[in-house]
Amino acid sequence: LGENTRDRNIAQTDLNGDQDYDLCRCSEGHDEPFYTFDIGHVLRQHSLWLKYMPRFQPYYAVKCNSHKLLLTVLEMLGCNFDCASKNEIERVMSLGVPADRIIYANPCKTANYIRHAAACRVEKMTFDNEEELYKVKKLFPDATLVLRIAVSDPTAVCPLNLKFGSEPSQGAPALLRLAAALELKVAGISFHVGSGCRDPVAYAVAIEHAKNLFDYGRTLGHPMHILDIGGGFPGHDNPDVVAFETIAEIVNKNLDIHFASDSNLTLIAEPGRFYAESSFTLYCSVIASTRVSADRITKNESNSSEVGYMYYINDGVYGSFNCILYDHCQPSGKPSLDYCWTSIWGPTCDSLDLVVSKCKMAPLNEGDWLVFGNMGAYTFAAGSEFNGFPRPTMIVVCSEEDL
Repeated sequence: LGENTRDRNIAQTDLNGDQDYDLCRCSEGHDEPFYTFDIGHVLRQHSLWLKYMPRFQPYYAVKCNSHKLLLTVLEMLGCNFDCASKNEIERVMSLGVPADRIIYANPCKTANYIRHAAACRVEKMTFDNEEELYKVKKLFPDATLVLRIAVSDPTAVCPLNLKFGSEPSQGAPALLRLAAALELKVAGISFHVGSGCRDPVAYAVAIEHAKNLFDYGRTLGHPMHILDIGGGFPGHDNPDVVAFETIAEIVNKNLDIHFASDSNLTLIAEPGRFYAESSFTLYCSVIASTRVSADRITKNESNSSEVGYMYYINDGVYGSFNCILYDHCQPSGKPSLDYCWTSIWGPTCDSLDLVVSKCKMAPLNEGDWLVFGNMGAYTFAAGSEFNGFPRPTMIVVCSEEDL
C-alpha cells in the first residue's frame, strides 16, 4: 500500500466469525482508515446467485451500499435496482439505468417523491396502506403497484414486519378491493421475511400467502404477475443464520408448488448484503492505548489482578461501525496464544463510541492495524463525520483470477 513500508501486526476480525491474525504492510505515516473493495467478490457472488436463484431477477438494494463503482459493476452484470427514495432513484438513473429496471420499494412515500417517480416514469412501486393508494391515485394513477404483506421470521436478526406490510388474511384483500375501486392496477405481491433469516419456513408461508392473494387479486381484475421475495440474504457463511443455498432450496421448492401453472410470472428479489457485505474490508489503525486492570473491562472483580488494554482506533460507531447500533453486528476476532482482556473504542469524544466491549486478543502497539472483514453492508452508507472525523477512503482491488 506504499513504498516506505514496515511490518505491522494486523489483527484480523470478522463481524460474524473468526479469522487468524496475519501480517500486513502499510505505508509509514498512513493513519487514516480505509476500505478495500474487491470487485472480484461481487462477480463471484453474482455467479452464486445465478446458480441457485436463476429465475429471480436481482434488484440490488441501493440502501445497503450505494458506492458508485459497486452500482456500476452490478448494472453491467445485469442487475436491476431497489430504490427507497428520490435520491437513490437519481443516483441509479445517473448511471444510465432506465426507469423500468427500478422498483420503488418503499411502502410509505411523500407526495413529492411520488411526483418525482411519475416524472421519471419509475412505475413499479410498493404500498401497504390505504393512504398510499389515495396518494398514488392522485399523483401517479398509472403506476404499477406491488402490495407488500407482513410475513416475517420472528427469530431473524432484523425482523421487519413490525414497520411494514399489510396483514395477509384480511388487510391485504381489503387493499386489493380498494385499489380495484380506485381503478389502480396491482401487479403483484412483495414480502421481506427479515434480514438474517433463522427459519426458512417463513419463505414457504410467505409464498403460499402470495399465491392466495394472486388468485384473489385476479378475481378483482388486477394483472397479478410480480412476486417480490425481498432481501436479507446472507453475504457470507455465518453459522448463526440460514445459508443462502438453503434459502434458495426452500424458495424454489415452494415456487414450484404454488406457482407451477403461472407461465408469465415475473420473479424479483432484493439482495443487498448478499453482494456488498463481503466485498468490502475495513482497515483501522490503533491511535492510542491504555493499560488498565482487566476488571475495568470485564466488570468482574476476579480479573482485578490481570492486565487489560483499552485500544482506540480511527473509526467507530459514528462512522463505519454504526452497523453495531443499527444492524446488530458484533465484531469478533480469534485470539493468539498471547492474549489479554481488551476493549476497542472509536476516535470520537463520546463514550457511546465503543466498537468491542470486551474480548481477548494479543497486545497491540500504536500504529498497528486491525482488519475487519464483511464490512460492506449498512456500514459507511449510514456513517457520519461526527467530531470532524472523515469517512474512510476506498481502494479498489480485483484478483487476477477474477479478471
